[in-house]
This record gives sequence, C-alpha cells and structure tokens, in this order.
Amino acid sequence: MSSLLVMFLPEVAAAVPEPPEGATSVFGPSLRDAEAYARILGTRGVEWGVIGPREVPRLWDRHLLNCAVLTELIDVGCRTLADIGSGAGLPGIVLAMLLPQVRVTLVEPLERRVKFLTECVVELNLGNVAVVRSRAEDLAGKLAVDVVTARAVAPLDRLVPLAAGLVRRGGVVLAVKGSGAGEELAKAQPALRRIGARGAEVLRAGHGKVSPATTVVRFFAR
Repeated sequence: MSSLLVMFLPEVAAAVPEPPEGATSVFGPSLRDAEAYARILGTRGVEWGVIGPREVPRLWDRHLLNCAVLTELIDVGCRTLADIGSGAGLPGIVLAMLLPQVRVTLVEPLERRVKFLTECVVELNLGNVAVVRSRAEDLAGKLAVDVVTARAVAPLDRLVPLAAGLVRRGGVVLAVKGSGAGEELAKAQPALRRIGARGAEVLRAGHGKVSPATTVVRFFAR
C-alpha cells in the first residue's frame, strides 16, 4: 500500500458518519450491521473505488437509508431477490440485512467489485447472500426470483429486458431512480409492452424516514 494511501485512509475513516436519528426506526435490530457496513464503505469502499470519497459524509441519507426503505415495497412472501449491477452492494446488501428470510443474489460483472462484495458478505456474516460474477443478460432464464432490484444501473428502457430475464412470472421489479423517473418510464413503455409488464408506476418510499423519499419505478412481470 502506498504511503499516500496510508495517509488518506485514516482521514476517510474519521469522516465516516454516525447513523442519524431516524436510522434506528428504519434498521431496527440490524442497525449494528448497517454501521459496520457503513465503515466498510467509507474506508475500503473508497480505497477500492466502489464509491467516491465525496459520498462518505452522506452514506446514511443518500445510500443506506435510501436503500433500506425499499422494504416497504417488498411483499412479506418474498423469498428470493436478485440485485442487478450490485456494485458496492446497494441496495442488495442492505436488503439482505433487513430481510434475513430472503435469499439474495448480488449480480455484478466486474471482478474488483465482486471481490469487494464477497468480503462484505463474509465480514457481515450474511448467510443469505450469494455473489455471482455475471452480466444480467447472461443469467436470463437461469434465475427466476420474486424480486429484482437495480440502482443506478441503466436507463429504464435498457433495464427492463435485463430485469425481465431474472424475475419469475408475476414477480416485481424495483428500479431506484432520480428526479427523471417519470420521463424514463414514458420512454420505456415500448420495452414494457414487449415483455408484457403490468402496473408500471413511479412510487416514493420512506416518507417521513428519509428526505427526500426514495423514488422507485415498480412494475410486475407478465
């Protein structure tokens, strides 16, 4: 490790924020695991380049809480979930902490990120998580999960066929989006029709728990 990196990392570690007040109500008994994950993201996550250093001060509001409130949109009967382009593990690792009864598959094509995810899973003792190095399109027909999640992966019109290949009939896709979600949904209508999707809509999760609320495009598979 370079001397520059040795000097840099303690500064990053010191900047990893404590959980805000609302974190307890969102994470409940999983808060300690979430804090450990925040420390990993704020140190090794930056070192490995899976998140930028400017994201460290807003790890909780912009990332951890933003992802955690997705549980509001996941049915209690869910037993399998795939997170496409998992990257740093957002939202997949967060959801695995909060939903221990759900088998979570983190789908990530880049080797460096796969190694990071694998280390996170081991250190956080997440026995319900599998990390798979693959592109989503290469897993089409090999997975048939109840829920597919994606965050900052691709525009919705490109994401729709990727997610459709991994979700079971009647399953749900949750795509975390920004302020342009409505425009993306309009542009994705042809792709949604091709796969026979139903109930596509823009939702807000986490009102009163995270500000701003998390914007999600949800649709159901044929």
